[in-house]
Amino acid sequence: MDMREFPVLLVEDNEDDILFVQRAFRRAKLSNALPVVEDGDAAVAYLSGQGEYADRDRHPMPTLILLDIKLPRRSGLEVLEWLRAQAGLRRIPVVMLTSSRESADVDRAFDLGASGYLVKPVDFNGLLEMVKTIGMYWMVMSELPSAPLEAPPPS
Repeated sequence: MDMREFPVLLVEDNEDDILFVQRAFRRAKLSNALPVVEDGDAAVAYLSGQGEYADRDRHPMPTLILLDIKLPRRSGLEVLEWLRAQAGLRRIPVVMLTSSRESADVDRAFDLGASGYLVKPVDFNGLLEMVKTIGMYWMVMSELPSAPLEAPPPS
């Protein structure tokens, strides 16, 4: 199985966290494409296939989304709410990957349809183990939904 066929969209605005997640994917030997967008509006544009994200060869539809909560322009929770309202996209698993341990954030994420909620570890080894577990669970053990039918219009 070619893991590049199972892209993971990382929605994260912190440059250091982006670099650490990319490094953890490499160290975990996960060859999934790992496109990155840095704010909520860009996430919606990416998932809608709008603007610079219209070319699906360059910007493949993700099989899994790792979504931070605290994002500029549109929060991760707002992105999740938008995503779950899109008939063609609502089945894509979304794992909140955030530093927030606030029970209100956890509850809201699951109320909106998050598939999981992970708190970013404070050290790289913890992140590496988390990424290995994400890879094993979501890319090896889990049955994933079929590809989205079509990209929705942006909102």
